[in-house]
Amino acid sequence: MRAQGETRPPAAAREWNAYAVYTLGFLTLISAFNYLDRGIFGLALPLIKRDIHASDTQLALVSGLAFAVVYSLVGLPVASLADRRSRRDLITIGFAFWSVMTGVTALISSIGQLAAARLFLGAGEACGIAPSNSMVSDLFRESRRPLALGIFGIASSISSFLFYPVIGWIGQRHGWRAMFSACALPGLALAILFRLTVREPARGAAEGNSQSLDAHSLRESVRFLVGSRSYLLMLAGAMFMGASVYAASTWHATFLWRVHHLRIGQVASSIGRIQGLFGATGILLGGILTDALGRRDARWRLRLPALACLLAGPAEVLFLLGNTRLLWTAGLALTSLFTLLHQAPIFAAAMSVARVRMRAVAIALLVLASGLLGQVVGPFLVGFLNDRLAASLGSGAVRYSLLLVSLCAVLGGAAFWAALRTFAADRERALHAAQV
Repeated sequence: MRAQGETRPPAAAREWNAYAVYTLGFLTLISAFNYLDRGIFGLALPLIKRDIHASDTQLALVSGLAFAVVYSLVGLPVASLADRRSRRDLITIGFAFWSVMTGVTALISSIGQLAAARLFLGAGEACGIAPSNSMVSDLFRESRRPLALGIFGIASSISSFLFYPVIGWIGQRHGWRAMFSACALPGLALAILFRLTVREPARGAAEGNSQSLDAHSLRESVRFLVGSRSYLLMLAGAMFMGASVYAASTWHATFLWRVHHLRIGQVASSIGRIQGLFGATGILLGGILTDALGRRDARWRLRLPALACLLAGPAEVLFLLGNTRLLWTAGLALTSLFTLLHQAPIFAAAMSVARVRMRAVAIALLVLASGLLGQVVGPFLVGFLNDRLAASLGSGAVRYSLLLVSLCAVLGGAAFWAALRTFAADRERALHAAQV
């Protein structure tokens, strides 16, 4: 059963032709706006705090709980719909809606209004990651998928490297409200262009339609996926890495503001350029290495991200405790290199243990673990510890609260490593189930 408007791509769509490259590039650009529109909150946080007189704990709850609950929970029914209907249309609607909500954030005047804006922003952004990953899986065959997903994964680095310095410059000169306003209109224009120029790829095209394409209910998809031990361990790893990544993205700017006394424009340049360059390098390196090594042994889709997460822990410690600019810059560069390297291989591994029409749900569950648990717990705990340690450590409390980021990265790496034991068997289970 084909979704409305779905067209079969050219026979070579599984390879790197113009159709696949354009679609992948546009999806990556949309994802870059996804990361930008949620991430500028962390960049603007010191200015918002001063303007609306909120505590670190309140801002952490708004950043984590208000956004993540809706983003993660809405993501599951959206993913189930994406496995049965047009993914292109879902992405278009979501992109337009979250762009509007980004603009609305510029108008808030209280912590309650900020929470409401983040709730609706999360609802829109829930239409992005899972449907996009599912589309990519139908453009590239399994052996090429880690590299394609790696390119898709550099969206966060594009956001950091290209967009953050510009938005930081706007914030330093025109205030934090202008930062949000500047992101809204380009998003709306791109949403319309995406709808007009991108086609919905045929389901299972990368497998030559060799697998069963019967649609599954959300309950059936979840039941099948939780029967995979390796997938459950991937969920655990995603939860820990979500706590690590979201706590860092929320509080790193505040850390540089309070501990190293950088202005918001300097913070944007430091975080943006370093995270953009080294983050993109790590993500692409992960995709390339997994693509190459995974042809001989598919377990590298778990082994490589596990090693990267284990190395991200000590790199974060160097960033937080390094007292000279050389040391903390080196720590930030290494953290950026290792932290996001896991995402593309883990997404590819998750889709390897799922049936064709379960792939969006498989990604949405990972996002649920990462977002609802990781994003709520990580930023909140750091904010809570900041307030509790402030009496004895003052503005330097954030330095020690952020050590939680390092611990969560190590725990995430351990969970991915444990998933290696049953990954091969779970891949066979998914393949067998798809052929019966």
